[in-house]
Amino acid sequence: MDEAAARAAIVAACRQLNALGINQGTSGNISLRLGSRILISPSAVPYEEMQPGQVAAMPLAPGASDWEGPAKPSTEWRLHRDILLNRPEMGAVVHAHPPHCTALAIARRPIPSCHYMVAVFGGSDVRCAPYATFGTEELARHALRALDGRSACLLANHGMIVCGQSLKRAMWLAVELEALARQYWLSLMIGGPVLLSEADIAATAERLAGYGV
Repeated sequence: MDEAAARAAIVAACRQLNALGINQGTSGNISLRLGSRILISPSAVPYEEMQPGQVAAMPLAPGASDWEGPAKPSTEWRLHRDILLNRPEMGAVVHAHPPHCTALAIARRPIPSCHYMVAVFGGSDVRCAPYATFGTEELARHALRALDGRSACLLANHGMIVCGQSLKRAMWLAVELEALARQYWLSLMIGGPVLLSEADIAATAERLAGYGV
C-alpha cells in the first residue's frame, strides 16, 4: 500500500468505526505502519470531515514525538507508536470506545474464556490494562503489558485497543472484540458464563490458525 492509499484507508476505517457503532464522535483513532513512519488519524477532526491529507505522519522511533501534517496527530499517538515499535509483526492499531468493551473496562473486568472466539486474540482471556490518563506514556506502558502475547486488551475506565497485521484484520478484530464483550456482558445478566478450559482454548487456537481476514 502506498502512502496515498494508506491515508485513504485510515479515513475510510475511521468512518466505518462510527457506522458500525464501534465508536462515537472523534474518540477513536487509527494508525498504520508505513516503512519507518506511522500514519495516524488527526486529533479532534470529525470523521465525516476528515480528508486523507489531514492524516498525520510520525517517525516510528523510540522517543520520537515530531509529526508532519496540517493537523496534530491523535492524542493517543504514544500508544500507537509504542505498540507498533514493540510489535513488529503488527501493521495497524485501532483504538475505540465501543459500548460493551467500555462498560467492562469501566468495571475493570477482563473478558475470560467465555466463548471460543477469545482464542483469536492470542490467549485464554482479553486482559484489562490498569488505568492511566489518556495520551500518557504510563498508559502506553500499561497497554503494552496487557497486550503481551495478545492482539487486544481493554483499557481501564477508557475503552479498548486492538492490533493486527493489516488494517483490515485490525478492524475485523475490533468488531469481534465488541461482539465478544457484548456476549460476556449478557451472560453476566443470567448468572455468569461457564468458562472454557485452557485445553479448550488451545484446541480452538490451533483450528483457528489463519482464520479471519
